[in-house]
Amino acid sequence: MDIQTGIYRHYKGKEYRVLFIAKHSETVEEMVVYQALYGEFGYWVRPKKMFVESVNVGGQLMPRFQYIKA
Repeated sequence: MDIQTGIYRHYKGKEYRVLFIAKHSETVEEMVVYQALYGEFGYWVRPKKMFVESVNVGGQLMPRFQYIKA
């Protein structure tokens, strides 16, 4: 699955801006680099496969991050 840059909503409700995809220097695993759009506006990195996976919330599967807009 391709990931677009832009604004995403985490399943817990907070919003983040995806900046780009990077590769881990040793494993070459694709990582999503993103920024929180709240609080201290920190930068985060998460494996792409985890970023796009679904999570079980109250017995219902939903995307961990949902694309909102560019």
